[in-house]
Amino acid sequence: MIELLVLSIGVGLAVSLLFSESFGYAPGGLVVPGYFALFLTEPAHILLTLLAAAVTFVIVRGIGTVLIVYGRRRTVLMILVGYLAGIVLPGLLSGAGPADGGELAVIGYIIPGLIAIWMDRQGPVETVSALVIVSVLVRMVLVLMVGDRMFIP
Repeated sequence: MIELLVLSIGVGLAVSLLFSESFGYAPGGLVVPGYFALFLTEPAHILLTLLAAAVTFVIVRGIGTVLIVYGRRRTVLMILVGYLAGIVLPGLLSGAGPADGGELAVIGYIIPGLIAIWMDRQGPVETVSALVIVSVLVRMVLVLMVGDRMFIP
């Protein structure tokens, strides 16, 4: 049997592509909805990941006002700042140190950066809206495909 994460990413890729081609909005990167679909039952992780993406978006926009940051540099900077935000924010919000965030964590290491990239390209509201819609659709497809296995930790 195929691993649930692998299946989720594959379904997420297909649904993301169909959605972006149909409506013109990317759901925060092609792989992001697959990850989010698995965490829809854990809203704290989703909210923290979106917070890390928003912080990343704001920081890189601020850096862009004083430095020339375009193209590959901007993409790498978004992913790097998103990675750092994903490490620091759970510790700050839980009261623990950055290395020991406890159970509060962002989804993935590069996911906040990928979301921030698309927030920068098409706008935060459009990106988050598309991400929520596509993640729910991916979750629905997964439930239809694997049934009860979807709910076993």
